[in-house]
Amino acid sequence: MFEKILIANRGEIALRVIRAAREMGIGTVAVHSTADADAMHVRMADESVCIGPPPAGQSYLSFPAIISACEVTGAQAIHPGYGFLSENANFVQIVEDHQITFIGPSAEHIRMMGDKITAKETMKALGVPCVPGSEGGVANLEAAREIADSMGYPVIIKATAGGGGRGMKLARTEGDLASAWQTARAEAKAAFGNDEVYIEKYLDTPRHIEVQVFGDGKGRAVHLGERDCSLQRRHQKVFEEAPGPVITPEQRAHIGAICANAVARIGYAGAGTIEFLYENDEFYFIEMNTRLQVEHPVTEAVFGVDLVREQIRVAAGLPMDFEQDKLTLNGHAIEVRLNAEKLPTFRPSPGRITQYHAPGGLGVRIDSALYDGYRIPPYYDSLIGKLIVHGPDRPAALARLSRALGELIIDGVDTTVPLFDALLREPAIQSGDYTIHWLEKWLETNLQ
Repeated sequence: MFEKILIANRGEIALRVIRAAREMGIGTVAVHSTADADAMHVRMADESVCIGPPPAGQSYLSFPAIISACEVTGAQAIHPGYGFLSENANFVQIVEDHQITFIGPSAEHIRMMGDKITAKETMKALGVPCVPGSEGGVANLEAAREIADSMGYPVIIKATAGGGGRGMKLARTEGDLASAWQTARAEAKAAFGNDEVYIEKYLDTPRHIEVQVFGDGKGRAVHLGERDCSLQRRHQKVFEEAPGPVITPEQRAHIGAICANAVARIGYAGAGTIEFLYENDEFYFIEMNTRLQVEHPVTEAVFGVDLVREQIRVAAGLPMDFEQDKLTLNGHAIEVRLNAEKLPTFRPSPGRITQYHAPGGLGVRIDSALYDGYRIPPYYDSLIGKLIVHGPDRPAALARLSRALGELIIDGVDTTVPLFDALLREPAIQSGDYTIHWLEKWLETNLQ
């Protein structure tokens, strides 16, 4: 087992890793920019290293700074958290070249799943159901028009190196195709340095369902059920729950087995999430995230496991601590993402926290790096915490979420807490009857 690991991240996810490592008796190293000198993850780690100025490109995304921090402190492994360098295959390769262990999948698997076309081709070959679409990138508008005509409209054009909704445009009719094609390519080029795009059939009323998988890198893998992440704004998740409100036990077992078999066959190591659009009882693969997800706590709650601990164990060469037939789903869990944003524009709201009180009680967990007097810097993502609740069933979890939101106090900055208070009063949320388009439409008429 490792004696010391470095966490190449910040905020609540850095704290999450520090806590798991401490329970395992492993020393931790926090890295931070000058803007994060007083951050909670810096205070909680055994050691800390300043790796640069506030801009992420000069600190949290700096390969040399992070590798140097490992060498200076003697850290044997790096946990990337999520975001930043967590899915950067070049970084992983450099880490491995320096004889440092990356707590996550191999550079090969990150590359494989990082390109949307390669990922889709790989998953199709492994028996994972996929959305109908082009075979690889589409070279020109004429080819795009032929493919769209053969599938039927609407279609969606996506960047092969895309993510976060960038380089993604909808064409509902043939008349929309040229503009959508050109805009998607321009956005892809600007965001990813790669203007290659592909085309898929657009599903009108899907849900976003993702399956949590975990592999030991030696041909063994399990699934830990699914999460429903359909409540999204601009392709960014805001509310996640497990299990999915509309997924039956038979569907869960079926799609879970397909996903576990797929990652086992490629020798995948660590945590991963296979994401699907779900419509009319059918699953359609859209991408695989080769890292820990923001919403992993809801899976931990319903299965009673520590995914970060398991990541560290597998990276150290130990066998997985759970087996498929021993994984039993218990109750229902919901997570809401707490962002420092001003409603209704969702404009970032950095600033000083004048008062902070975390909710508690049975079945309530909050992952956050906030504290009284902490100043949220303006340089990074606006996520400041995650409120997770667990109950014996979905109605109980919703009631617990409402109660916990009422106890939560975050003063000094604007947050998205009022959004969740309002959503919990909606019949569609109470019943679980929503799709990936529901929240956007609701916001247009209810949050002005």
